[in-house]
Amino acid sequence: MTSISLVISDVDGTLVTTEKVLTERSRDAVSRLAAQGIAFSIVSSRPPFGLRMLVEPLHLRLPMGAYNGGALVMPDLTVLEQRLLPPEAAREAMTVLRSLAVDIWAFAGDRWLVEEPDGAYIEREERTIRVRPTIVERLADHLDAVAKIVGVSDDFERLTACELAARRTLGASASIARSQAYYLDVTAAGTNKGVAVAELARRLGIEAAAIATIGDMENDVAMFRKSGLSIAMGNASPEVKRLADTVTLSNEEDGFATAVERLILPRAVATG
Repeated sequence: MTSISLVISDVDGTLVTTEKVLTERSRDAVSRLAAQGIAFSIVSSRPPFGLRMLVEPLHLRLPMGAYNGGALVMPDLTVLEQRLLPPEAAREAMTVLRSLAVDIWAFAGDRWLVEEPDGAYIEREERTIRVRPTIVERLADHLDAVAKIVGVSDDFERLTACELAARRTLGASASIARSQAYYLDVTAAGTNKGVAVAELARRLGIEAAAIATIGDMENDVAMFRKSGLSIAMGNASPEVKRLADTVTLSNEEDGFATAVERLILPRAVATG
């Protein structure tokens, strides 16, 4: 059995609770990884600035993945790599999303851009990333440096229809993923969380077999494919669980910490 040298975790639905709380047990689990010489980082659909509140409590030192792997940033948010969504692809994505009447957000640089300040999930996102949105009259005027377009709706079936329509329309010109039941992310072509895992592994000189990944959504499956041990959260869908090597408890039951304690720390030293 190969020992684990690096753990990479999703954030929302995995590392934090549904109410975005980083529990004491999760913080302790990351500390215990460090004590055993196991590196730790995060890969999230959040923008880089939506990760900074995790840096100090988790003592993060390695590069972190943002925008579903579309950006790799240091803990001080220095950008190491970033893929931007071409303006034409961003416009096409917006056309699809508007045709199905869902709210649209754009993330560019250090700004979260919205047209509707009272739209669905605005308040929740503010609590999550701890940034207020920048209200613009027309998102279409701000597409030159966009890293991510997001379709937002509390009508999950409508968002599923948006996902199918976006895949048909955009094809290979963009990457499309559900980061939450209520968010549909559109990022640069070739972007996925597995890309971030592979780049972290390359930079650290760690082989895939020595990496453990933990996640809960379909967009985390790309991470699973780049690691030797993949762990689905108990709150993941049946399909995500099926594609993981094993399953832990839910994010409301400290499933991340449980996975570290029961599945990863026992592999801190090779057992054979």
